Amino acid sequence: MALDFHIEISDDDLPFFMQALQRAEQRAAGKSAEQILAAAAKTLTDSQGQNMPEFVRSRLASVENLIQMVRDEGWGLADEDRSRVISALTYFADPEDLIPDDVPVLGFLDDAIMIEVVQRVLAPEIEAYGDFCAYRSQEAARRGEDTSRMARAEWLEGRRAELQARMRSRRGSYAPGSAFEPRFRFT
Repeated sequence: MALDFHIEISDDDLPFFMQALQRAEQRAAGKSAEQILAAAAKTLTDSQGQNMPEFVRSRLASVENLIQMVRDEGWGLADEDRSRVISALTYFADPEDLIPDDVPVLGFLDDAIMIEVVQRVLAPEIEAYGDFCAYRSQEAARRGEDTSRMARAEWLEGRRAELQARMRSRRGSYAPGSAFEPRFRFT
């Protein structure tokens, strides 16, 4: 028998999660962007063998997408946008988050909740990157090329620039000075 429950995080609850993210950013101070990405990827890999609810497991795939977004040379995020995504990933790179990841069954529950928050905040980035990947795959298929060999050709550059401009224009909910202005600065 499965137990089904619903968690509602109100706007009043968001500062609690933003503070948790800020604490993770403070603990990550002095780490490079690649160290943050590697730690988030390791956390994701380590989670694969653990017993966890499907609710949690299904959300962890989003972390992999964020890591790919930052590492994708074809997408080529500007430093400000890259910093924003890496800032969100600091929480997943932190083994001492709200519920330590090694707690059986529940260790990644807080990560799943944070993923929901991050997905909402980074929705313009996630949507634009998804559209870019789809466009790149379609164009590669049309040209009979492998997507991994299609870095930033001129035809791809125009679409990338268009999607990133759309991403920034939709970002309104966390413009500088808002609740989700990243404090993490990578080296």
